[in-house]
Formats: sequence, structure tokens, C-alpha cells
Amino acid sequence: MPTIHDDPHAGQPVRHAGPPPVDARLTAILVHGRGGSAEDMLLLAQDLRTTDVAYLAPQAAGRTWYANSFLAPIERNEPGLSSGLRLLRRLVEGLAAGGVAASRVALIGFSQGACLALEFAARNARRYAAIAGLSGGLIGPRDAPRDDPGSFEGTPAFLGCSDDDPHIPLQRVHETAEVFRRMEAVVDERIYPGLGHTVNQDELEAVRGLLT
Repeated sequence: MPTIHDDPHAGQPVRHAGPPPVDARLTAILVHGRGGSAEDMLLLAQDLRTTDVAYLAPQAAGRTWYANSFLAPIERNEPGLSSGLRLLRRLVEGLAAGGVAASRVALIGFSQGACLALEFAARNARRYAAIAGLSGGLIGPRDAPRDDPGSFEGTPAFLGCSDDDPHIPLQRVHETAEVFRRMEAVVDERIYPGLGHTVNQDELEAVRGLLT
């Protein structure tokens, strides 16, 4: 049984907005970035202007899912990385136990949260309602092979990032798109010149389109 030392995100709050998941058309799990909060992601959800989507926003311990760059060796980001992945698994499995299948669940993250959501999806490939990584990419060193098994079975996936993001190398976004396409996701990859590390209106509209 994991302890607080190797599962730091266990027991952290999960904020909720919108209808109860069992009554919602879709449920979106929103994963915040480094230094961010669940409340930040619920504010983003307001900008999506949906009325029939339930939003679940987990909070990372210390506002950080893992300690180092997402490009660092995996072991350098433990135990936070595995703890964050376990938290997302508990949410997805909890929804399934309550009658909300993964095909009615969207995974959406920004920055460090986008990396975590994308990594969880790749390690747990199945048909989801949607996947969106805003300024993020798959986790691991630049030379790490990606041979994840499974299929997304046509899940729509959105990847949005700047061409000059100081935290997310453009090549990693391209690599992530290639992995997701190989795993049979329908990928919409959009690169924005000079955007920096933020979310723009086009990305919000793209995510809203996935949810509606």
C-alpha cells in the first residue's frame, strides 16, 4: 500500500464543476500546470461555455505533479510522476464504477498537467471522448523509445503549443503527435508562432469543439 512518501498526491482534493458525472453527457478531467491549481482549471472550464459537461480538477500536492523537467530521466521525477498517474487512474476507474465509461471521459491538461494527462493516456490507451494537451508532450528523455501498446480507437486528440515555448520543445510536440497517430488517435496538432507558454482563444475553441 503506497504511503504519503511514495504517493504524495493521494488524498488531495478534487474540485468539481457542472452537473454530476452520471448525469453529464461527458466528464472532463482537468490537470493543472506546475504552480497552478484545480481552481485555475475550473476557470478555464468556464471559458469553454458548456452546460452538459462535468469537470473534475485534481489538485497536486505542493502545486507540482513532479519535481523536474518532463524531459528528465523518469526516475528523477519520482515519486510524483507515478503518484500523479495513479491519481488519474483512480479518477477514470472511479468514473467507470459510477457508470461513466472512458468513452465519455475527456483528458485535458495545461503545461505540466498536459504532460501528465498525455502520458497517462499513452500508458492507458483506449477510446476516450477526447484528449487535449495544451503546451505539453509525452514524458521522458529525448532518446526514450515509445512503444506503448494499445489503441485510442479513433479518439480525437488536440495538441496546441507555441513554436517558441520556453518549457516545451517543438520537436517533442511533433513526436507526441506521431505516437498518438500510431496509436490510432485522430490528431489535430496546431503550432502557434510566438505564443509563448499560455493558452489562446483558438485553443479554447478547439477544446470546446472536442467537447461539443
